[in-house]
Amino acid sequence: MNSDFHPQDAAVHHSAGWAHTSNETPAQTLPYQSWTADNLCVESFHEQTRYFTSRWDALCPYIDVTPEMLEAAHKPFIVYALPPEGDYGVPINDKYGLVHAGSEDFWTDERRARKFKELDKLNKHFTVTEQLIAGKDMTAEQVFALGSEHFDAYEIHAKEIEGFVDYVRNLDVLVLQVHADNGDLVLTDVSMVLPERDQVYGSFCQWNTDYKNRSPGIYACLLAARWTAKHGYKYYNLGPVGDYGYKSLFVTDFEPIYGLALTDPQHPLALDLSSPLHTDFKPSEWNQIYRNSRE
Repeated sequence: MNSDFHPQDAAVHHSAGWAHTSNETPAQTLPYQSWTADNLCVESFHEQTRYFTSRWDALCPYIDVTPEMLEAAHKPFIVYALPPEGDYGVPINDKYGLVHAGSEDFWTDERRARKFKELDKLNKHFTVTEQLIAGKDMTAEQVFALGSEHFDAYEIHAKEIEGFVDYVRNLDVLVLQVHADNGDLVLTDVSMVLPERDQVYGSFCQWNTDYKNRSPGIYACLLAARWTAKHGYKYYNLGPVGDYGYKSLFVTDFEPIYGLALTDPQHPLALDLSSPLHTDFKPSEWNQIYRNSRE
């Protein structure tokens, strides 16, 4: 995946209803998503084999699809994080880790309380700032500035940064930053507020490796969970947790993640047993659009 980002190439449109790109191509819209045939798909690679994901794949949760979207997508096309209450997709081999930050039991748990006290002591000389930004006021350039090193390290494409800006156009974005006494930026944590789900979703966190002995990633989770509780939301969503053991300290609930894979069974991606078509799906689930296998 190409992670090079050129701010001058970013052109995200925030208007509701039918939007238009610079060449007047009509864009279809959903409550938190808009797309055209030109910007929908992001090129991804497994080894040398190309496939496609959506523009919301890396940074957004609960991605809706429509028959028109699936028809327009380049194939193989994999969509992760479909809404659990929806009709589309099948469970994949990962789960969202939810933090019941609104529960007093979460904070009084003996092990967590001890760990949180240790984190606070470890970071007591740092300054924490909180900023809640209306998503409609954010640009791809601003988001890139908040997480450029993270995006480069995880090969997050410019289209996925634009997808994040598109997704939050009707939402608020929480930016937490921590600075050291010498002015160093220790970490930046970016989440989106999802009132309809009574949760705050952690989209990405970038931290300074010079401060890795201060557990910045875990500290960011603590700060975000505290903000969630303070502002009356029930859950802080850590995102997929299968590959992130350190998040287990926080997780109180798991939520299944649903995915959808459209592919030719003879495509090289389908023939590679180490590809995401096999690690995340059963072959019998390929091209299964609806959760209950209905037509």
